Amino acid sequence: MQTFSEVLTRQLRSDAGRPFVTFYDDATGERVELSVTTYANWVAKVSSLLVEEYDLERGQTLCVDLPAHWLGPVFLGAAWSVGLVVDDSEGSAPDAVVCGPDGLERWAPLADDVPVLACSLLPLGVRFADPLPAGVHDVGVEVWSQPDAFAAYDPPGPDDLALPGTTQGDLWRAAAAGSLLTDGGRLLSEANPASPPGIATFTEPLVRGGSLVLVTHAGPGRLEATAVAERVTARFP
Repeated sequence: MQTFSEVLTRQLRSDAGRPFVTFYDDATGERVELSVTTYANWVAKVSSLLVEEYDLERGQTLCVDLPAHWLGPVFLGAAWSVGLVVDDSEGSAPDAVVCGPDGLERWAPLADDVPVLACSLLPLGVRFADPLPAGVHDVGVEVWSQPDAFAAYDPPGPDDLALPGTTQGDLWRAAAAGSLLTDGGRLLSEANPASPPGIATFTEPLVRGGSLVLVTHAGPGRLEATAVAERVTARFP
């Protein structure tokens, strides 16, 4: 298992119906649970969107400027399915950008030069309620017409970069050897899985047959109640 696609395929064959990402936003009361199958469907749709609509190719870069949200792991998985490098470093020049509402002011001016995809972060991944800046694409509008299966024309291998300086093979070897949770465990985290410090909170549960319980805007008491309700076995940090 040296690429994202290999890892996800193994999990689909092992226990496709188990919860993989459970997301809580205690500011809005939202709770979203993605099984391995549902997660894979979202990854396929977004992968097709990146390739078929925006002509992104293996080796190009994607900036994932999203807050802690269930769509973060979806876009990471889609990027690595295509063979894109996820690069959010300061001064980088991405070939495409995905952002939330708070990133529109920063990224909309680039929409004439690179694809800028915006996520409303509303429940169920729906569209923005208000019009977006010119040239910015609404993921909540465009993703639904994409298929539930995806096969890369030029599939990435273990030596393709997943992150700057980190190949897909490196990423999954590190995840398999990680210590955030035991095999099949449930990891509670408030870290953004689309940020460098939080990526392991997504990769380790995936490769080890576990799951991520991602919580935002929770006070200490609420976090403890969620841990009990979701039967978590480990926490990050």
